[in-house]
Amino acid sequence: MDERLILVTNDDGYASKGLAAAIDVARTFGRVVAVAPETTQSGMSQAITMYNPLYLRKVREQEGLTLYAFSGTPVDCLKMGLDCLLRGRRVDLVLSGINHGSNSAVNVLYSGTMGAAIEGSFYGCPSIGLSLDDHSADADFDAAVEYGRRIVGAVLEGQVELPLCLNVNVPKGRPEQVKGIRLCRQNRGFWREEFFRREDPRGREYFWLTGEFVNAEPEAEDTDEWALAHGYVSVVPVQVDLTDYGRLTSLGEVLK
Repeated sequence: MDERLILVTNDDGYASKGLAAAIDVARTFGRVVAVAPETTQSGMSQAITMYNPLYLRKVREQEGLTLYAFSGTPVDCLKMGLDCLLRGRRVDLVLSGINHGSNSAVNVLYSGTMGAAIEGSFYGCPSIGLSLDDHSADADFDAAVEYGRRIVGAVLEGQVELPLCLNVNVPKGRPEQVKGIRLCRQNRGFWREEFFRREDPRGREYFWLTGEFVNAEPEAEDTDEWALAHGYVSVVPVQVDLTDYGRLTSLGEVLK
């Protein structure tokens, strides 16, 4: 059997601690090509760069690993990997992350980490977005690496139906503190944003965006938010079809 080939990317940048952890996960299973943004690209979702040139540079090459930095978004990085660097080669898995901070609930729509993972599924590759519920720069990624290996191994060894994209979120803490894995649905919640107004030294106003997540179903025990809050790794299968099938009939009556 040929050696497996795994494409790794993220949205926190090529030098992030989380990308190094994701590469550690992927190298367990085969050769790794990593293409990651030059700078932080959090919140970019599936944005692509259309009106600016993009620059690629090789950061490191060693046995079983080639790492590139790319000046675009996470999806740009994924496309560069699959459409250019690895064009014509079989890619066995796309791994995006490990993100600093969870991508549970509605965050899946904003996340550059998940944007790249979803894009990978368009190419017929099993794709996993892996995140750790810890935003700190010195976050402990040991639990995310351990459970990431379990889930990646299961996907690679199992008979999975394609397309497949998994949104995996790992709670903060040591591996022995994690209670296990729960297959979940996406929590229904939303962000309520606030803009803080400031003035620069020349008197021009500027704004900083902040916000608070509102859990619309805090008592539901089958969601990713509940799993994370109770010490479990949440795994949510993600689909791209956003059609609200339940409304097709009722709206048909309204719009006839």
